[in-house]
Amino acid sequence: MKNITLSADSTLIEKARHRAAVEHTTLNAQFRIWLETYVGREQQSDRAIETIRELQTSIFTGGRKFSREEMNER
Repeated sequence: MKNITLSADSTLIEKARHRAAVEHTTLNAQFRIWLETYVGREQQSDRAIETIRELQTSIFTGGRKFSREEMNER
């Protein structure tokens, strides 16, 4: 694991440490969770865009436009 240095307002850091303690964790652990989520959102977005592109090549509507009601029908 690699160490990094971050800068933030000291009051904010203390509040974050307190919240982490109340949640029975550490600020470092919470930062690692945040970092994984932050990176994961981009990966999830990339996968969603790829899925849309794949669907665009395999689903044909013949140029027909669907109304909102038709698209929401089950």
